[in-house]
Amino acid sequence: METAPLLIVDGANVVGSRPNGWWRDRAGAAARLRDALVPLTERGVPPELPPPVEVVLVVEGAARDVPGVPGVRVVSAPGSGDDTMVELVAAAPGRRRVVVTADRELRARVGALGAEVYGPRWLRPDPADG
Repeated sequence: METAPLLIVDGANVVGSRPNGWWRDRAGAAARLRDALVPLTERGVPPELPPPVEVVLVVEGAARDVPGVPGVRVVSAPGSGDDTMVELVAAAPGRRRVVVTADRELRARVGALGAEVYGPRWLRPDPADG
């Protein structure tokens, strides 16, 4: 059984939380976020989330083709990114699951499954800025 906490990041929501021009290149913004998340595997997010951490970035829409890299598994949502994140949380009931999103409905859905939820600013310094 996997013991490392599972950190699931709502890619569209985290990227969209910053007015840094992400809308001009959604796939590029998602790739920059992915790359910025790599250090969290070994660093965690102190003090709330100590390492090691399994990092999963959920992408959708124009960012759907962004590939994973060592340290960050990228999951392309076939439909709703929210539904995919709920499925990931539900599939790991024996693990600590931490979801990063500002989406209120998604926060309620994953929270009801026992996941901890933090907003995008929790990941500061801002990985969405790459």
